[in-house]
Amino acid sequence: MNRNYHVFSDGRIERSEDTIRLVTEDGEKKHIPVEHAEAVFLHGQIDYNTRLISFLNDHGIAVHVFGWNDRYAGSLMPERGQTSGRTLVEQVRAYDDPKRRLAIASAFVEGSIHNMRTNVAYYDGRGHDLSGVLADLDSAADNVGAADDVSELMGVEATGRRAYYRIFDVVLPDSFSFEQREYNPPPNPVNCLISFGNSLVYMNCVSAIRATALDPAVSYLHEPGERRFSLSLDIADLFKPVLADRVLFRLVNRGQITLDDFESELGSCLLTERGRTAYVKAFEETLERTVEHPRLDRKVSYQYLLRLEAYKLKKHLLTGEAYEPFERWW
Repeated sequence: MNRNYHVFSDGRIERSEDTIRLVTEDGEKKHIPVEHAEAVFLHGQIDYNTRLISFLNDHGIAVHVFGWNDRYAGSLMPERGQTSGRTLVEQVRAYDDPKRRLAIASAFVEGSIHNMRTNVAYYDGRGHDLSGVLADLDSAADNVGAADDVSELMGVEATGRRAYYRIFDVVLPDSFSFEQREYNPPPNPVNCLISFGNSLVYMNCVSAIRATALDPAVSYLHEPGERRFSLSLDIADLFKPVLADRVLFRLVNRGQITLDDFESELGSCLLTERGRTAYVKAFEETLERTVEHPRLDRKVSYQYLLRLEAYKLKKHLLTGEAYEPFERWW
C-alpha cells in the first residue's frame, strides 16, 4: 500500500517537475514522492493551483483538507481508476430495497458494536470492572436483529455507542475528563481527540472506496446527503474503535499527548501542531501494522483492511454473497 503524507506547515504546495513540492512560508522546500503517495492531508493554510490538481489526478492521488477546528473540510478526489455502471446500478438497487438496505446497515452496526466491545473487553481484563458496559453492548447487539428500519437501527447503534463511551473516563487519566460525547465544536481534549481521529478514519475510508467502482455517496446505514461521502461514514464506524480510539488511549495513557498539546479558541478545544503531529504519527504507524488474515492466509496492513471492506461490499452487491462486516479477530 502507498503512504499518506500529512502537511502541517503553512505555505504553498505545487508541482515540481515530476513530483510534489511544499514551499513553507519561511522558504523551506520539501518534496513528496508521488510514486509512493496514496493521499495528501493538508492541515495547515496551503495554497495550490489547477496545475497541481491535474498532476495529482494523473497519479491517482487524493487530497484531504482540514479546516478550522481540525474538522474535515473536503477532498479533492482524482478521477476514479475503476468505473462500472453495473456496480452503481446494483448499489442503488440495494439502497432502494428496504429489506436489502436494512440487512447491509445491520451488518455495519453489528461489526461496529463488536469492535467497540473488543476495546472494552481489553480494559476489563486489565484492572477495570467494565462488566456493566459489556452487558449493555451485548444487549445492543441483541437488538440489532429486532430493528424494523434503518432509523430504529441508528437508535440501537447510538445506544451501544453511549454505553461504550462510558469507558473513556475509566481508562484515561483523571486530568482527561470526558463526561459525554460533544462536537461541533469539541469542548475538551478527549472530545477533540475523538473528532480528529474520526476524521482521519473517514478520510482513509474515502481513499479506500475510491480504489473500487463503488460510489461513495450511496450508503446504507447513514442517509445519503449533500456534501459528504456517506458510504465512508458507514465503513468508518467499523474502524473507529480499532484505529482512532486505540491510538487515543495509547497516546494519552503513555503521556505522549498531554494537556499542553491543546489550546482553546472561541470555546473550542484544538490540538496544537505538536499534538496533531504526535497523533498523526501514531495513527499512520497503526495503519502500517500488519495482522495475519484468516481467510487470505497472509499478513495484511490495517490500511489494506479498509480497502478490503469496500471490495467485500462490492462483491456482495454484484454476486449476492453474504456481506460479513469487519470484526476484529486478534
